[in-house]
Formats: sequence, structure tokens, C-alpha cells
Amino acid sequence: MIPVGQNVLTLDDFSDIIFNNKTVTLPSAALEKVKINFQFLQQFSSNKLIYGINTGFGPMAQYKVSEENLLQLQYNLIRSHSSGSGAWLPPILVKALMIARLNSLMQAYSGVHTDVVELLRELINKNITPCIFEHGGVGASGDLVQLAHLGLVLIGEGEVLYEDKIHSTAELFKTLGIKPLAIHVREGLAILNGTSAMTGIGMVNIIQAQKLLGWSAMFSAMTNEIVEAYDDHFSHELNIVKHHKGQNKIAETMRDILEGSKMIRKRSDHLYHPDNIDMEVFEDKVQEYYSLRCVTQVLGPIYDTISQAEQVVTNELNSVNDNPVIDHANHNVFHGGNFHGDYVSLEMDKLKIAITKLSMLSERQLNYLLNNKLNQKFPAFVNLGVLGLNFGMQGVQFTATSTVAENQTLSFPMYVHSIPNNNDNQDIVSMGCNAALITKKVIDNSFAVIGIQLMTIVQAIDYLDCQERLSPQTLELYKEIRKIFPKFIEDQPHYKVMEKVRIYLEINHPPISFKD
Repeated sequence: MIPVGQNVLTLDDFSDIIFNNKTVTLPSAALEKVKINFQFLQQFSSNKLIYGINTGFGPMAQYKVSEENLLQLQYNLIRSHSSGSGAWLPPILVKALMIARLNSLMQAYSGVHTDVVELLRELINKNITPCIFEHGGVGASGDLVQLAHLGLVLIGEGEVLYEDKIHSTAELFKTLGIKPLAIHVREGLAILNGTSAMTGIGMVNIIQAQKLLGWSAMFSAMTNEIVEAYDDHFSHELNIVKHHKGQNKIAETMRDILEGSKMIRKRSDHLYHPDNIDMEVFEDKVQEYYSLRCVTQVLGPIYDTISQAEQVVTNELNSVNDNPVIDHANHNVFHGGNFHGDYVSLEMDKLKIAITKLSMLSERQLNYLLNNKLNQKFPAFVNLGVLGLNFGMQGVQFTATSTVAENQTLSFPMYVHSIPNNNDNQDIVSMGCNAALITKKVIDNSFAVIGIQLMTIVQAIDYLDCQERLSPQTLELYKEIRKIFPKFIEDQPHYKVMEKVRIYLEINHPPISFKD
């Protein structure tokens, strides 16, 4: 079980809940703080004007709400903002959103009754996910629309996904004996007014981006291996004089992957040989193409970008991100803009640009393997059949190229795409949830691209019949992939096996780790 609210929730904790189905628990000490915070707000709000408790919302905050309508105000907020459109978020992203909202509320600065966090815990642990739409909030004043649909389910309305079926929330709650939330003071605003949609999606993006980076380092090493590249471009000596952590981590990783390989060459054994000095034209390339030789310089910044994103988004996950902040320790209520999603939005934009570059590197390495005029080692399109009659990997290249092109278009930043709305009350916004969702699309695309690259690599290995010369790590991966993608000679449709390879890469961690 993973405790929520007592200690900092880490990326690994988050991953365990999302991908390993670990349950969450609410420590009694943390729950007691939530209770005290709620009781303070009840007492403090008497005979005071406090935004969102006895006023309207946004530009209508100038209107006071009468005592008898205070609870209805919260219900009105939830129902009126349940106005999303487009596709429903995948259940894994909804669960991530719920964990993020729960962790924020458990910081005990939101003035909510413990009923809210206990109900959220129950839904998370039972894998009951609200039906939440992709399109909605603008990422300032929080992910209002997405979180409104969460609120709608908490009060027993709307729809949920449970055991792969859509259910009426009211009917499912009745069947499972779950009591809907009853509003006490400001639970509606506290549920809606935060960055939890973009943050939850962002955390999943970072987990998947780390996998992508590991696989990209693995496939870059394998590509260098099967073309018998020289080892100095990922050597310690070359990379250590460039003072970037990411570059040196990638170089170290490539050395580990290729440990024991009989295909990687040392420059001193070949080009430095005395017999070469009098040659006018060298048969061997003196230096490899950039997509092989500059892997550490290309993937290094991507490593650093993912690391930065993890730090920032994890900070947001463990932050209080609603308004106002109910501070029982200082006996005050502070109004401001902690719901603003700029931190997450900017990191998601940086992350999607980095992952787009990763997909571009994969596409260039793929093209190198498929173009016999470049590699001078494999038949065109790594065709193991009859040239002209068979087509090898020719068809899948189109898919990889078009998918990378889409990534490049999607890489326009959302962070600078503010559109004022809400009667200009929200006059500069983050578009953070949009940024996180587009980043997810880029990540999904990139798994498809690197899957095609891996399929091509194992076909090339079979052409060379070099299995016994591979490093132990690359040989092991070759064997694993051949279980789901057998060697082919005669042409056949590839779309089903492409999907199998993509899913394998998405759900499995690469056999390397970048953890310090």
C-alpha cells in the first residue's frame, strides 16, 4: 500500500499505483490534519466574506451568496462546469488525475471534509474511473472542466467506467454500497480548482518518456553494433570533456549495453593501422553518420529534460494548488493563484519537443538501415527475400516517417498559446492540460516509431546471421522480440505485429536504468 498525504509522493510511488495496481492508504495523522483544517474553515468563515464560500465564482465573485444557498452554490459549480467534449480520457489517465487531486487535498490546506478524500481513496482502490472528457479547462483557475466531471461523479452523478463497462454513477454506487459525497462547505471549489488533470497526465507522460529514452539508447547502441561502428564516440574519454550529465549518462549506458559485443570496433585496430596510411581512398568510413555518432549529444539533452520535468511535476503533485489556501496553522485564508498551471504546461512542452527529437533520431537510424546506399551492408529495405519481388521493411518506413512528421507539427508549444476567457478574469492562462495531452500523443506516436525501428534491427541481425557476436544484452532483447515478431522473408501484412511490438515497448521497462 502507498500512503498518501504523509510523505512526498514520488514518481516511483505514482507508477506503482498506476501500473502495478498498488492501493493507497490515508495515514491517520494526515487525515487528522484534513479534519482540523476543515473545522478551522467552518469556524473562520462565519461572518467573513471569503471567495467561493459565500461569493460567486470568477468574475461573479462580486456577488454575495445568501446563507441558505451556500451548499447549493457548490453543487451548481460542479454541475455547470461539467461541460467537457471530445473523447474520454483513458482510464489510466483518469486514475492519475484522481491520485493527483487526492494528494493535493491531503496536504490539508483545502478546507475539505474528510469524506472527500476517503471517497477518492475508495474509487482509486476499486479502479472506478469517472468518465472525463479530453477537452475543457484552460489550465488556469485549474483544470476546471475535467475536474468538474470528477466532482460530478463524487456527488453521485454522471458516468463511470468499471470493469471495462460504462455505468451510471448513481446505479453503480448503489450496487457497490458507495455513499456519494455530500457538500459541507467548499468541496465543490476545492475539487475543481487545481492542476490535477495536467499533473496526473504529466506524471504518466514522464514515466513513459523514461521508457522511451531507455529503449532509444538501447536501439541506438544496437544500430551501432550491427553496422560495426567504432567505439570512441560513446567512450568515457570523449564524453567526459563535455560537462553535461545527460550526455555522460547516455554514453555510460551505451557502454553497458555493448559490453561483450564482438561487433563494435576499436579505431586503433583499424584506421590507425600502419597499412592504411598510404591508402588514397579508405574503404571504411572514417566517421559514422551523425545519427550513429552523435547519439550521446542528441539523447543527452533529452535525458536532462526528462529529469527536469520529473522534478517540476513531482513538486506540483505534492503542492497545494487550489484557491483560496486555507491555512489553519496561521489562522488565515489566503487568496491567490496556486491553481495556475504554467509550471506543468512549460515542462510538458519541453518534454514533447524532446520526445519529438527522440523520434526523429529513431527515424534517421531506421532510414540508415533501410538505405543500402548509405549503409553499404544490408540489401535495400533489409529485404530478406528477392529484390524487386519482395519489399522487406519498405512499407513500414512510410508509417514511421509520417508519424514523426506529425510529432514535429504537434511540437508547437501550448505554453505561449494563451487565450483570455471568463469575461477576461482569466486573462492569461497556461493551457496545461492541452499541453499534457498533446505530449501524450507525441509519446504514443514515438512508441510506434521505435517499434518499427526495433523490427528492422532484428531483421538486419538475421540477415547478418550475427547473433553469436552480439552483446549479451542485445542478444537477449533479440530473442524476446523474435517471440512476438518472427523472422519473415515473404511479404505479409505487418500492422498486427507492429501493434504487438509497440505494446511490448510501452508496458515493459528497458533492461537498463538511468537511476543514480
